[in-house]
Amino acid sequence: MNRGSSKGWHRALIGLLALAFAGPAPAQEVGPARGSLVLAGGGSRDGAILERFLELAGGPQAPIVVIPTAGGGAEYGPYWRGLLPLRRAGATNLTVLHTADRRQAESEDFVRPLRAARGVWFTGGRQWRLADAYLGTRVERELWALLERGGVIGGTSAGATIQGSYLARGDTRTNTIMMGDHERGFGFLKNVAVDQHLLKRNRQFDLIEIVRAHPEILGIGLDENTAIVVRGDRFEVIGSSYVAIYDHRRTLDSGGLFYLLAPGDRFDLAARQALRPSPAEEPLERVVERPWPAVEHER
Repeated sequence: MNRGSSKGWHRALIGLLALAFAGPAPAQEVGPARGSLVLAGGGSRDGAILERFLELAGGPQAPIVVIPTAGGGAEYGPYWRGLLPLRRAGATNLTVLHTADRRQAESEDFVRPLRAARGVWFTGGRQWRLADAYLGTRVERELWALLERGGVIGGTSAGATIQGSYLARGDTRTNTIMMGDHERGFGFLKNVAVDQHLLKRNRQFDLIEIVRAHPEILGIGLDENTAIVVRGDRFEVIGSSYVAIYDHRRTLDSGGLFYLLAPGDRFDLAARQALRPSPAEEPLERVVERPWPAVEHER
């Protein structure tokens, strides 16, 4: 063996040993493996949330598909007023996509705009309408494909809740029933239930019902004009109010069943660890590893 080939063999061996000791790359446990999510709690006064969404999509000129189906309207034209917040944020390339017909949601012509999109934005309304129209259809498959190619999916109010795996307030009769006749969302966030309009509508205690019934689920409550930006298994809080975390394994040291994150705070979804922004990302104080207390159920 000559000296050149010997050096090459040694380099290859070192590379193989490094891979063996490094092990496989960690898989995402909760968030999407690629792409980004923006989940907003309703309200439209904080333009920075939509500006961040457009930035993640590639800028104001990026092709964006807007899906208003949660609103329950029969038709949404190009001059629909629900596009105004995105236009104020600078978006110039918007396409509205809407149907309540699952057969149409399976058609090639209908999903074509999704294949060219860099971002999708779901507007508010009732989240079960999105489930009825799109779960299990080609639309849902194209949403996953968008994330896989590095795009961004965002939504406000119902458009945030549908992104969790458990569909909070999914009942067709009223939005006050937390565990209703629709319980499955798109699952871009696994083992997560998302609520919205949290403090504005005095909903801060409502997710407790879901997390008590399903202790494996992480509850995330979003106040208005506030959002989380998810990349992999981490999210950052942006906006002007608070995000509440409901984790059956953790409470405040005072016994509180949820705790609040402020703008700038970060959260590790896999470790379920809240982090304050600092050079060392310090864990949130006063959150302790302690299961929620049991409750007596009425017989």
